[in-house]
Amino acid sequence: MREGASSGGVRASALAPGDVPLGPFLAMAQHDDQRYMRRALGLARRALGTASPNPCVGAVVVKDGVILGEGYHRRPGEDHAEVLALGRAGRRARGSTLYVNLEPCCFQGRTPPCTEEIIRRKVARVVCAQEDPNPRVSGRGLARLRSAGLEVTAGVLESQARDLNEAYNKHISTGLPFLVVKIAQTLDGRIATRSGDSRWITSFPVRRLVHRLRSQLDAVLVGWSTVRRDDPLLTVRHVRGRDPVKVILDSRLRTPLKARVWSTGRTVVATCEGHEEHRLQRYRDRGAEIWEFPSDPSGRVDFKKCIRRLGREDITSVLVEGGQRVFTTALRSGLTDRVIICLAPRLLGRGKDALGDLGIRRIAEALPIREMKVRRLGQDVIITGRM
Repeated sequence: MREGASSGGVRASALAPGDVPLGPFLAMAQHDDQRYMRRALGLARRALGTASPNPCVGAVVVKDGVILGEGYHRRPGEDHAEVLALGRAGRRARGSTLYVNLEPCCFQGRTPPCTEEIIRRKVARVVCAQEDPNPRVSGRGLARLRSAGLEVTAGVLESQARDLNEAYNKHISTGLPFLVVKIAQTLDGRIATRSGDSRWITSFPVRRLVHRLRSQLDAVLVGWSTVRRDDPLLTVRHVRGRDPVKVILDSRLRTPLKARVWSTGRTVVATCEGHEEHRLQRYRDRGAEIWEFPSDPSGRVDFKKCIRRLGREDITSVLVEGGQRVFTTALRSGLTDRVIICLAPRLLGRGKDALGDLGIRRIAEALPIREMKVRRLGQDVIITGRM
């Protein structure tokens, strides 16, 4: 159902003489639903970077305009948001309204089904933002609640809920991770000088934003030449959060063995099949996982197969950080979901282009960017959009 719909709601029509119009009351109820759903969404956002591969879910228990309990799902295996919120509400949950941004689960997984706990606690009404695209749920949770006599309203702030869990939604539906391409470039489209120098094109506030993205997404992916040129750590330092899995595309095993990228965390080297074992072992000795793939027609790692493997490893989101060849491959693959272009107010003239050949010969074939948003961050401009 769409926003504000209800199973068993009251219609403000066909009023008898002397009746009070219900329109203002329904509008007020809808306003309250959105207010408490925003609170649930705010709680859910706290789980970005920790809940994966599970969705980010927040829940709020309300009765007579008072919040009795709230919570959010922190990480796989721990209590779900609904259970935490109801537990904090205790006996007062009877007759209450539960607000949750994703449909309550109705199957036994790492934890018991939330629908049964909601019914057991005698909640009167459940307000849900989004149905769960997980085939094991997908409307069954709401149907179970309705069959137990609860009033159910679905679709409140649905678009915000879908945006929050866009990585989960894609992964659970397709098996593929949500792919974000982030490019830091000058106004004239350069990501490095002719000599290869690229530090730092953008200002510190943008670098802090990138570290926040790393903390929220499951993996960061770069090419071997980026590691050789910039020697990045690919960790989270400027904000609090966990480090992502590091993925290096290296078809011919040319990543420097003395690079800083090996110093901490899980690192994957995606390479082509056919290397001698002793060459692979040198990277394993540095702590790397080796994933071997068939070559694509250009002799490089098959990008699509690598992305599918990441999805099978329950990596639900990937941040592509460079360089030019990797950006180009990601965009040509058709798998990219979102682009983030960080524009610095600088001009380089000749230098390294952000993108290579995308195979486009006519303007009509240009890759469209939808839902584009533009904002200032420090001295730089951030452009985001969906592919």
